Amino acid sequence: MKFRLSFLALAALSLSIAVASAAQAQNSAPPDTNKVLQGMCDYLNSLKQFSYQAEVSYDAPEADGQSVQYDFDMVTYVHRPDRLRVDAKGDGIDKQFFFNGRTITLYDRKAKMYAPMDVPPDIEGALERANKDFALRVALADLASPKLCDHLAKAREGARVLGVSHVRGVASHHLVLDRKDIRVQVWIETGAKPLPRKVLITDKNLPGSQEWIAYLTQWNIAPKLNDPLFTFVPPSGAERIQFLPVKNSTPSKPEGSPAKNGDKK
Repeated sequence: MKFRLSFLALAALSLSIAVASAAQAQNSAPPDTNKVLQGMCDYLNSLKQFSYQAEVSYDAPEADGQSVQYDFDMVTYVHRPDRLRVDAKGDGIDKQFFFNGRTITLYDRKAKMYAPMDVPPDIEGALERANKDFALRVALADLASPKLCDHLAKAREGARVLGVSHVRGVASHHLVLDRKDIRVQVWIETGAKPLPRKVLITDKNLPGSQEWIAYLTQWNIAPKLNDPLFTFVPPSGAERIQFLPVKNSTPSKPEGSPAKNGDKK
């Protein structure tokens, strides 16, 4: 009898805790999706310089219709308004991207070839020119754009906050942004520094809904970045080649991204 009473008391306590938790969940409305996104964009735009690392995994289709997963690491440096550098190395990728305020240079360290192009003297203009004229896009480069929220809102059909998750120990708002062709999930750190901590992109039109995922770590919001970091100096033996305009070539995709991913940066 004592055991039965103890068991019933424990069950009643568990029930009361569950009811209290449910009531608390109902009373605490999720944050506004647009406010969370705008907070991230405003915070990133307020940083004159920043850098971060990213661990990227992506699905790639094979001839039999199945997918395999590849990985690479990235280090990105941003100096507003006119400096950007990305180093990427991993499965099948060993490349560097430089923008020094006048010229974009893409260097393939494995092939020892580099290609420069003249572009407008600001990050947004340079990235737009590279994409429009040469179909060149760089993974996560939109984080350096002053129009980041505009890009996220483009053709968006739905958005919501799922709640707070922990990305490698960092409490983060979990957002889902839906478009007809892709679904973007982004985890944004809670608190005074709303930094993106994880990005997951699902291509709805590809077999198996292939995914592109990045964990963003090692954020430095006040680095000391000097101009030489953003200027490419050809190594000995490197061959200079030319970018082909889009009309004369098959449009390229961001390094390590599934095919047909116009907005997967």
